[in-house]
Amino acid sequence: MALSRRLLPLFLRGGAPAVRALSTAAAPAAAAASVEEEESITVKGVRISGRPLYMDMQATTPVDPRVLDAMLPFYLSRYGNPHSRTHLYGWESDSAVEAARARVASLVGADPREIFFTSGATECNNIAVKGVMRFYRDRCRHVITTQTEHKCVLDSCRYLQQEGFEVTYLPVRSDGLVDLAQLEDAIRPDTGLVSVMAVNNEIGVVQPLEEIGRICKEKGVPFHTDAAQALGKIPIDVNRMGIGLMSLSGHKIYGPKGVGALYLRRRPRIRVEPQMSGGGQERGIRSGTVPTPLVVGFGAACEIAAQEMDYDHRRVSALQQRLLDGIRAQVDEVVINGSMEHRYPGNLNLSFAYVEGESLLMGLKEVAVSSGSACTSASLEPSYVLRALGVEEDMAHTSIRFGIGRFTTEEEVDRAIELTVRQVKKLRDMSPLYEMAKAGIDLKSIEWSQH
Repeated sequence: MALSRRLLPLFLRGGAPAVRALSTAAAPAAAAASVEEEESITVKGVRISGRPLYMDMQATTPVDPRVLDAMLPFYLSRYGNPHSRTHLYGWESDSAVEAARARVASLVGADPREIFFTSGATECNNIAVKGVMRFYRDRCRHVITTQTEHKCVLDSCRYLQQEGFEVTYLPVRSDGLVDLAQLEDAIRPDTGLVSVMAVNNEIGVVQPLEEIGRICKEKGVPFHTDAAQALGKIPIDVNRMGIGLMSLSGHKIYGPKGVGALYLRRRPRIRVEPQMSGGGQERGIRSGTVPTPLVVGFGAACEIAAQEMDYDHRRVSALQQRLLDGIRAQVDEVVINGSMEHRYPGNLNLSFAYVEGESLLMGLKEVAVSSGSACTSASLEPSYVLRALGVEEDMAHTSIRFGIGRFTTEEEVDRAIELTVRQVKKLRDMSPLYEMAKAGIDLKSIEWSQH
């Protein structure tokens, strides 16, 4: 039974109608306090005036309402197990899964039979890196990747090292791009896999996938790319780019969390050793019941991305330029991390000299952004991606990643500019280093005494 419009907000807030009305005199004061309480939010001891504007699209994206519309029937009425072969509920779920598989395949130029659904890109990366090397372990003992890969790829490679495989971690140039000559020189007769991320999650740099694919094809080595940040944002054609394996994620393209897909080339065929034992679903590559609603949502997100990619790219590019120009017009000593020429515009990673990144984040409570720095229990370490670019430690600590997406507005960008500029200026006013630099003192020439 549908809730009345009057009662629905109360249920959404988790409240209930008041049992006793307040006196006439007390009502205005209580109402004002209630409004103030509703507008403010306290989470983990931090109180903010309301929900912050969201600019962390590399972490996750909101579900597109059209995606949710496609998913809902498979939660409410078409809830069959797609692997049930004896009744209508199973048949219609299976049909929906296969339609979604075709939509994912179409977005990357693949055959639907080359798409295997998983829980996300992390699982795909584990299957790709570990699965290929274990399947071909008798003749392939060497993996090539880069120092700026996602942690799940780097950790998978370290895991293989513990099993006796050798791994080459290629450095990247100061713009974040891999050196193609260095990559080609690193390939050995026993190299079983080259894994290079398509679009970096921290700095948005787009690697030359077609050139990497050509080198790998000439050398007869499978090419794997983590395309979680690239799917639906830049054009991908697995055949033109020579991609053998590719990891994809649903929640990076306005789809649901908890679903991803592995592209696995059929001709020439690339084999992997499954990393999970079970009922042999997904043709034995990934056992476990395929979550129909999530897969349907992923397929719908891919279909929408195919239709709107060009428009989204133009709009996001304009918003990125607006954000960058707005900040640079009011703040000096701002450095862009990574190549601007080879970059997805929805990712803008900036370092603000003489400002500590974590302090800036704490001051930006009204903007949901991320820092390039990572907190550990023992110390605050700068981003390993920025360090691989050769960014000095003090500047690596000052980085902020702004994520712009399909639903970001000009008003949100302008508000982010205003708040960022205000906080950077506030922190610099408290920084003796900034004051010394403005006075013309070379900070690198100072010998700091230790006590």
